[in-house]
Amino acid sequence: MSRIALGLAYDGAPWKGWQTQPGGRTVQDTLESALASFLAQPVATLCAGRTDTGVHALEQVVHLDAPVERRVESWIRGLNALMPPSIRVQWAHPVAADFHARFSATSRSYAYVLRSHRVASPILHGKTGWTHHPLDLARMRAAAACLLGEHDFSAFRSSECQAASPVRCLERLDIAQSGDFFLFSFRANAFLHHMVRNLMGALVDVGKYGHPPEWMADLLAQRDRRRAPATFSPAGLYLVRAEYPARFGLPSRPFEQALDSHLGLRFVSNG
Repeated sequence: MSRIALGLAYDGAPWKGWQTQPGGRTVQDTLESALASFLAQPVATLCAGRTDTGVHALEQVVHLDAPVERRVESWIRGLNALMPPSIRVQWAHPVAADFHARFSATSRSYAYVLRSHRVASPILHGKTGWTHHPLDLARMRAAAACLLGEHDFSAFRSSECQAASPVRCLERLDIAQSGDFFLFSFRANAFLHHMVRNLMGALVDVGKYGHPPEWMADLLAQRDRRRAPATFSPAGLYLVRAEYPARFGLPSRPFEQALDSHLGLRFVSNG
């Protein structure tokens, strides 16, 4: 057995999330079906972070234990030939036996792309979030500053979250604007279920003058999900990358480069 790490990009719109389900309409089910054909036997996969229905990935990291040897280029071309165009292997890399896509990751980064315009764009449907409200960038940045660091994020945790603890360390939350578009960049040691989408609901509320920026700190302190806004749309959410110790030698692009490469987005960051 040799352990292989794969970097996957996928359009989440056609899929019911990453994790396998009885109906089989998930990214994991589709990848494992392709692997079974490619390797002539079933293999299990583990990922860096599960994504929900409609959530996209620019570089989801997956590992598996391969029963046969294949060239790196064969992993990429062979698997891509067996999958629909909404899922593509970007790279393959042999890794040490102690590598684990989830537990070896030191942090994960997400981006949320939001369009603020009075009318939604049918061309961008499923690829960006949308609000018809004008948004104040400075107010949202002030609210975001309240969230940085280690906190109990119970106010932004799904009722279905299975994490043992609601405490997470949010290392980055930048917000940038380009015309009608806003880019929200998140990095944390790990995320709770629906955490980014729940944070988005609160940040947009502040941006449209629903609450003052300091309200975000109050939500954190109250630790009550019922006091925070509804979960925001999955359409604009992207798992950008997971970070790993250098000793594993995984290929990785900077956050901004990954966004530009896949989405053609260039923003001036505030961080």
